[in-house]
Amino acid sequence: MAKLRHVAMQVPDLEKASNFYEKVFGMKRLMFGETPYGNVQMMSDGLVTLALLNFPEGTIGEQGGPDWSGLHHIGFVVDDHDETAKKIKENGGSYFTTLPDNIEGLLAEVKYKDLNGVVIDVSEHEWET
Repeated sequence: MAKLRHVAMQVPDLEKASNFYEKVFGMKRLMFGETPYGNVQMMSDGLVTLALLNFPEGTIGEQGGPDWSGLHHIGFVVDDHDETAKKIKENGGSYFTTLPDNIEGLLAEVKYKDLNGVVIDVSEHEWET
């Protein structure tokens, strides 16, 4: 069975958002990364990771403009990537992209879109919590 273990939100200010989730919900900061895809502050409650994403000018992962905030994508840990990919396609979803595995601060995942266009990370590995 797949497990929801990762939620990513785009935010206009990483530090302010990180402070909010740290102070209000007691989440801990994990890794910080600056990549060509955007910047991330990984947070955790010990079970689920929250990726706070920000996209400075010149990065390529932004949705809705630099001041937009909201759900960016969700991530599932699965037992069998190929079987899950097949089910995604059979049920109206589609392949989106694969992230490279050689950029520090970026976890390599395969991304799909569900039948409504929401981006889903599919991984056979857990995210650090």
